[in-house]
Amino acid sequence: MAAQKPVKKVVLAYSGGLDTSIILKWLQTTYGCEVVTFTADLGQGEELGPARDKALLLGIKPENIFMDDLRETFVKDYVFPMFRANALYEGLYLLGTSIARPLIAKRQIEIAEQVGADAVSHGATGKGNDQVRFELSYYALKPDITIIAPWREWDLRSREQLIAFAEQHQIPIAKDKRGEAPFSVDANLLHASSEGKVLEDPAQEVPDYVYSRTDGPESAPDKATVITIDFKEGDPVGIDGQAMSPATLLTRLNELGKINGIGRLDLVENRFVGMKSRGMYETPGGTILSMAHRAIESITLDRGAAHLKDEIMPKYAELIYNGFWFSPEREMLQALIDKSQEFVTGTVRLKLYKGNVITIGRESVYSLYDQDLVTFEEGAVAYDHRDAAGFIKLNALRLRTLGQRKKKLGL
Repeated sequence: MAAQKPVKKVVLAYSGGLDTSIILKWLQTTYGCEVVTFTADLGQGEELGPARDKALLLGIKPENIFMDDLRETFVKDYVFPMFRANALYEGLYLLGTSIARPLIAKRQIEIAEQVGADAVSHGATGKGNDQVRFELSYYALKPDITIIAPWREWDLRSREQLIAFAEQHQIPIAKDKRGEAPFSVDANLLHASSEGKVLEDPAQEVPDYVYSRTDGPESAPDKATVITIDFKEGDPVGIDGQAMSPATLLTRLNELGKINGIGRLDLVENRFVGMKSRGMYETPGGTILSMAHRAIESITLDRGAAHLKDEIMPKYAELIYNGFWFSPEREMLQALIDKSQEFVTGTVRLKLYKGNVITIGRESVYSLYDQDLVTFEEGAVAYDHRDAAGFIKLNALRLRTLGQRKKKLGL
C-alpha cells in the first residue's frame, strides 16, 4: 500500500547495490516523484564512486546525489558514547549495525530539509530490525515526515521478480546478483554482519568464505601482539603512545584484530519484531576496545558507580538495538554514563593472541587501586582486620534471623 498523500520529492538511503537501485526506479515509477539519493561512507570498505555512477545512470540529477564521509562523526559521536557504556545486547552483541542507523537517518532528515523533500525512504525489509531503527529516528527528528518503505509496499516477493523488474527498467545487474545471494552483509567501520541463506540453520557452522573482517584464529600468528591503548575521560585517544583521531584509531584496531583472529561472534538473537535470527558478526577493533575500556574502568571507577553502570547497561543496549537512540531515556542514561567517565583516563596494555584479547596491565593517575590496602603484608594502613567481625555480623543479621525461623519451625 502506497503512502496516503502524494509525494513530490523523496530522499533515499542509497547504497548503489541492486536492491536500492530497484527501489530508486520503483519510487520513480510508483510515486512519480523526484528522487534524491544519499550514500554514507561509514567505513564499509567499498568505493562510493560506483554508487554515484549508478544514480546518474538511473536519471538522478547531479545536484540530487549526496555522498558524505561520516566516518569520524560515526565513531566519535555514536560508537564511542556507546562504548563508554560497555553496551552489549543480550550479553554478546556489540551493536555494530544498530548504532549506524540513527546517524544515517539523521543525515537523511537534514538533506530532506535542505532540498525541500517531503518524504524519506530506506531499503530495510519488513521482517527485520532496521525498518524500526530508521523510522523511529525519522519520526523523532521530523514528526511530520512521510516514510516510504518499499519492502512493505511492493509486490516484488522473489529474487526472480526483482531481477525481472531490473531488466525491464535497464538497471545493470552484476553476474553474482543474478542467482540467489548466499547471504547478506552489512558493514561499517565498527563491524561486518552476515545473515540469511547459508547461515539460517543455527546448527551448522559458519562457512569460512563468509568471514571478511577477520582471519581465522587457527591461522593467526604464533607470537602475541602487545599494544597499549590510551584513554581520556572514557574514550580511546591513542595506540602505543601515538595520538589518533577516532576513526583512525578504530581502523588501526581493526587491522590488529583482523590479523590476530579477534572479534568473531556466531549469535542467535531476539529481534525487536519478535523472531529469533542467526547472524555472524565480526567486530575486531570493537572487541579489543571493549576489553580495554573495561580494564581502565576497573582501576578508575568506584564500586558503586561501576555496578550501577552494569545494572543499566542491558537497558541502554536494548534501547540502541530497538532503535531508540533519539529517545529521552537513552539521552538520560547517556548523561549518567558520561558523568561516570570523568576520571576514566589512563593506559591499558593488552596482549592479542589467536582470537584472544588479554589484559596484562593498566595504570592511571586517577587509580583507586591502593596496593597498601590489598597487600597481605602487615603495615600502617587504613584497615583494621578486627573491624571485619562487626561488618560481617551486621550483614549476617537478617540471615541469622531467617535461620532462627527455619529452626523454630523445623524446616
